[in-house]
Amino acid sequence: MIGKARRHALVAGAMALALAGCADTPPLATSGEPSAVTQMTVLPPPSGADLVAASTPYVIAPFDKLDITVFGAPDLSGTLQADAAGRLSMPLAGELDAAGRTPRELATMIAARLGTRYMFDPQVTVNLKETTSNVFTIDGQVTQPGSYPVVGKTTLMRAVAAAKGVAEYAKLQDVVIFRTVDGKPLAALYNLGAIRRGVYADPQIYANDVIIVGESRARRMFQQFLQVAPLLTTPLILALERLP
Repeated sequence: MIGKARRHALVAGAMALALAGCADTPPLATSGEPSAVTQMTVLPPPSGADLVAASTPYVIAPFDKLDITVFGAPDLSGTLQADAAGRLSMPLAGELDAAGRTPRELATMIAARLGTRYMFDPQVTVNLKETTSNVFTIDGQVTQPGSYPVVGKTTLMRAVAAAKGVAEYAKLQDVVIFRTVDGKPLAALYNLGAIRRGVYADPQIYANDVIIVGESRARRMFQQFLQVAPLLTTPLILALERLP
């Protein structure tokens, strides 16, 4: 998983965009009337350009496959896959905690392990072969806030489960997903209780999504629209704008 500092930066950026709605000039796509609610029942997926634009320096994540080369030692070279905790095991080097490290940092760690007892000045390279490190970030009233890999079809309920569930007194009706679609920021308000009851579908989660659970400040921008159309049978989706 990515580091705590990066997680907080992601959440802070999304919240800053969202909380701008509390200023005198609402950052909505239109004049701020209820018609600013987009006419969608499903939060659309991000485009490929959205995913690329949000990319940051790569760090190793659970289930990533890595090509490791130890020069002059073919028996120690090959492809290894990190486990669910981001660890991998390598002959002579032992168990390595790879999650959150860059490939170069992992190569340095392996060289240090091998150089301590087995080799003189080992030269090690680590390259990404296959990754599942597209991650979403979840914060707020969940047991383990953090960033988690998007593996297969990840939904909001599964994202909450990855964070070990909601806190004891979490506000299930206040779950906001922030997403960029075609370069435009969107925010969608969901009710976990309604999803559990089958009132509407469990939305799919994509890489770079930021999920805030039970945070009243995130819900505040939806307040004027909830007075007109209470969140009963559909999520509420807003198009946001950055302030000039």
